[in-house]
This record gives sequence, structure tokens and C-alpha cells, in this order.
Amino acid sequence: MCGRYATARQRQELLDTFGIEFDGTGDDPFEPSYNVAPTDPVPAILERGSKDHPEEVVRQLRLLRWGLVPSWAKDLSIGSRMINARVETVHEKPAFRRAFAKRRCLLPADGYFEWYKLEDGKKQPFFIHPKDGGIMAMAGLYELWRAPEGEWVTSCTVITTEATDELGQIHDRMPMIVPSERWDAWLDPARTAPDDVRGLLVPAIAGTLEAFPVSNLVGNVRNNGPELVQPLSSGDNPDTLF
Repeated sequence: MCGRYATARQRQELLDTFGIEFDGTGDDPFEPSYNVAPTDPVPAILERGSKDHPEEVVRQLRLLRWGLVPSWAKDLSIGSRMINARVETVHEKPAFRRAFAKRRCLLPADGYFEWYKLEDGKKQPFFIHPKDGGIMAMAGLYELWRAPEGEWVTSCTVITTEATDELGQIHDRMPMIVPSERWDAWLDPARTAPDDVRGLLVPAIAGTLEAFPVSNLVGNVRNNGPELVQPLSSGDNPDTLF
């Protein structure tokens, strides 16, 4: 998976869709983003207790920094290199294994971007999204890191897997998507056995996602609008892609 995705649903839609019990975003800015990039704040759904009542686990909506910063990191910079975690090794990598055991989350997205290399060497961006227009609930992990100054930072990563069917022709990796019937189990912090957790993750069913070429504007993080997820007009499409 490349380092860009779109998450443009309104706060209330996320609260309703995921059965959120506590909106932890508070007064934080909650704006649609059509060009999420590493280190950006992103909406995430997770389940955990509060500082005063750790035993009372509730489903929460939070804004997390994209790019997981392990608790042992010396500074934030490592997070920009940990926006993705491979499903094949996530349970054993030191940066991810503790979060995989008990700090899992869902990262809602409208779709994600990948770049396909054309015969002339140029790269064509594609937007890959659910055919039915629904929300993609990407499997994620989150971690808490305390800065030397004492401030707490909560960050996240997207779990990726091998791309399936025709999507693999665009890029060989894709985000792991958690179907709605497995949301409860995936978010449950009491479920900690690695093999049990790994059993919850299965690749997206072939044919449920579709891809179309989009404007090169997405390559610049300063561009962020709905035009980024619109298909190129027929006259702009590359003649042959696959």
C-alpha cells in the first residue's frame, strides 16, 4: 500500500456506522481529507478504558497520528517509516507485536491511492475503493508514546496484505480490510492470543473493490479536495493499462 488514502465521511456518520459510545475527538478539527499523508491526524475507532476506569472498556472515536511510534522510540521521526505493517510479520516485529496483541483499531477510509508504472516509465495514480460506495474499515494498530517533555502522542499504522486479483497489477500490497461482522472481535482488547487475532484477518473478497485512474494532483500533499477521487475523463485515460 502506498502512503495516501482518503477519509471524507462526516463525524456523525462514523459515530453511527461504528456504534461509537464515546467521541474522543472533542474539539479537535475534524475535516474531510481526500489526500491523507503520513503524520496527518486520521479518524480511528478503538476500544479501551479511561484513565479513571480502565476496566470499563468503551468504543471510541479518536484522531491519531498516522505513522506508528513505538513506546520505546527516542523521537517521533520513526513514525513516518511505520505507516504500514505487513500482516505476515506484524505479530512478531518488535515495533508492532504489543499493539497487535491488545491495541488494535479500525481506520475508516473511502479508498486509497496507488501508482501504476506505465511502459514509458511514468506513474499513473489510481483510486481503489469499495464498489458499493461503503466505508472501508482498514485494520490498524495504535500505540502510545510519551515525549521527553511529557506530552502523550497516540499514533497508528495500517496492516497490509498481498493484493488480490487485478489490483495486484497496480501494486502488490493493499490494506487489510475488516468486514463488519468481525469489528467487535478485532477491537476487543481482551482477545490477545496472536493466532486467534491473526485468524480474524482475511483478504478482501475478490471483486468487491474497483480501481480507476485519477489526476496526478494527488501526488502533491497540498492538494486536498473531492476532485482527487474523481475518475479521469475518457480522453485523459491511458490507452492501455493492463
